[in-house]
Formats: sequence, structure tokens, C-alpha cells
Amino acid sequence: MLTKLVEGFAAFFAKTGVAEIVGGFLADGGWKTLVMLAIACVLLYLAIVKQFEPLLLLPIAFGMLIANLPLGEVMHMELFIDPNDPNAHLNIQRIVEEGGLLDLLYLGVKLGIYPPLIFLGIGCMTDFGPLIANPKSILLGAAAQLGVFITFIGAIVLGAFGIGGFGADGTMETIFKEAASIGIIGGADGPTAIYVTKTLAPGLLSAIAIAAYSYMALIPVIQPPIMKALTTKEERQIVMEQLRPVTKREKILFPIIVTLVVVLLVPDAAPLVGMLMLGNLIKESGVADRLCKTAQNELMNIITIFLGLTVGATATADTFLTPKTLLIICLGLVAFSVSTAGGLIFGKIMCKATGGKINPLIGSAGVSAVPMAARMSQKVGQEENPANFLLMHAMGPNVAGVIGSAVAAGVFLALFN
Repeated sequence: MLTKLVEGFAAFFAKTGVAEIVGGFLADGGWKTLVMLAIACVLLYLAIVKQFEPLLLLPIAFGMLIANLPLGEVMHMELFIDPNDPNAHLNIQRIVEEGGLLDLLYLGVKLGIYPPLIFLGIGCMTDFGPLIANPKSILLGAAAQLGVFITFIGAIVLGAFGIGGFGADGTMETIFKEAASIGIIGGADGPTAIYVTKTLAPGLLSAIAIAAYSYMALIPVIQPPIMKALTTKEERQIVMEQLRPVTKREKILFPIIVTLVVVLLVPDAAPLVGMLMLGNLIKESGVADRLCKTAQNELMNIITIFLGLTVGATATADTFLTPKTLLIICLGLVAFSVSTAGGLIFGKIMCKATGGKINPLIGSAGVSAVPMAARMSQKVGQEENPANFLLMHAMGPNVAGVIGSAVAAGVFLALFN
């Protein structure tokens, strides 16, 4: 009787995740699982205790946690990525029949559904008034995309010399696609980074998504040293004139005109820019309050949970614990820093051109992390001059950066998809 009990317990233990980890650790690879679980717990700590971008970092971290628990079988990336043919089409029927819960939810990422819907919600929460009142600020949003293209070129150079493992299949086409996915981190827009990466380099999705959202959360740490290094005390003290009032007609016409111009010039940006402007038109028209509230709240919250959870679940030991991931995170920091510097440098140019009427600090808000980057411009400006109120001025380049990152994404998709 005792022998059967022991045998039964041993058989039960052999089917547990603990046995899987122990067995894998003794053989090879189990330690990677433990490392991934530790990384997930660190991200949960940052989201809950430090409140670093918790709305997305929390589901991302938990998705990583459950995907790396042995035998859970909630995510099967082999159903989405064929290592022998990266360009293979999805087998929807097989995913439905064999996939777990997160496989089904991940279809929203793979088919490009979630990021545009998030842009719809962002549009409903965005006020383009400061940009309309000061159209010149769109130049600052464009200048802040500098890091996207500088990092894109840098990643191509690294891949061409065989550094970092970019272009594993040895083709320049793959190097270009991976470089574009890494460069878009510089736009400081998580949904845009996910939208580009799921199309061009799905194998890098987890590393790029985590890097993008981490740097957005670390804006208070990353941006101030760059802002103070590239501007003088006198420039940071500049007080800007109050913006002119913007009429309702202007606010209604703006999303329509932007959609027409951007989609005609960069058709691949239509899903992101189109949904962003639709959301803003719903808000500014004032005739669809129910739709506006739903997009801002219920829809946005549901999609955020699905997006974060499934993207986090792609971060398995085999795909995440590689030298390439570490290099991506480093390049992402370079992209974000250069984008911040690009906006500041162009802000200094505009300051000189206008005879000191523009505070260069608002250029750092050209990255599309709304409204965190604009708040940082306000904070640094007030540290130098308590009477300085830059928030509304910084919101112009900030929302311009949202459009700019979507356009950059459309350019990359048009060139390499």
C-alpha cells in the first residue's frame, strides 16, 4: 500500500511544472526558465510598487510569467512563426484548433487589430488645440523622429557586419526589417512599435515591446539630463506667449485634413493615423459622446489587457534570453535619447530663428509619449523659472510626435513589407 502511494505521488510529481524545471535545470535550459520568471517578477515590482507604466507593464509582466511556467501551454509561438519560412501566412484554422487562450487573443496582435484600436482611444483623449494654435510645433514632432532613423541605420550597419545576430537568415532584407522594428522604439509609442514589429520582425516582438514601454516609463529619468545638457539656463527660463484660442470648426476640420494628407502620401499609415483621427473627430464633433466615452474607457481598457498579456507571453526563454535582446534594449535607449536630442536641437534652432520666443525645452516633448514628455518639459522649465508654464506649448509637439511616429511606421511598412 505504501509503495503504491509513493509511486502515485512520484507519478503526480513527474507531471508538475516543478519537476519540469528541475529536470530541465539538470539537463540544460531549466535555469533560463527561472531567469524569465525572475524577470517577470521584477517587471511586476516596477509596475505595482514603482508604478512604471502600470497599465501595460502589469499585463505584459504577467503574460511573461504564465507563458514561462512549464506545461501551462497557454501560448504556442510556433503556430505564428515558421523558422523555415518567416514570410509564411497564418494558418488560422490550425491556431483555432490547437491554440491555447493566449494564442487566440494574440491573433489581435498578429492581424494588426489591437494597436489601431488603441489609437482610436488615444484620439478620443487627445486635444490637438495646441498644435493647431502653433502649427510650427509639428516641425518639433518631426525632428524628434531623428532617433528612429539614426538607430535604423545603426542597426543595419551592425547587421551588415554580423554583429548582434540581426538578419539570422543572412539576407539584407531581414536586416532591414529588424532594423526598422528596432528604430521605431525611438518614437516612444508602444502600439506603433508593436504594429511595425508584428509585421516586419515578429520574433523580436517581446524585446521591442518591453523596451518601448520601459523607456516611456523612464522618461523622468532619461530626458532631464539630456534636456539640461543641450540647453542653457537662459534658454530654459524663456517664457512663451499664451497660445491663441482655437475654434471648434478648426478642431473638427483638423482630423479630416490630416487623414486626407497623410493617407494620400503614406497609405501604409492609414490604420494608425486613420483610427487616431477618427477618435479625435468623435471627441471634437460633440455629437457622439457615448462612442467617445466607450473608446476612452471600456474599449481602451479591454484592448490594453489583451495587448499587454499576449505581447508579454511572447517573451519566452528561447526568444528573450539572447544577446540580440540585450542589444535591442541598448539600441532602444539610443533611439529614445537621440529622438529627445533631435527635438531639443531643433527647438534651439527655432529659438534663434524667432529671436528667443520659443523655449527649446518643448522640443523634447516631440517624442510621442503623451502627456508624460510634455509634463517633463513643464517640470524642467519650472525648475529654472517658477513663473514658466510650458505644458500647453509642449503639448503641440507632443501630439505632433504621435502623428510623426505613425507616419514613420507607415514609411517603414511601405518600404519593407
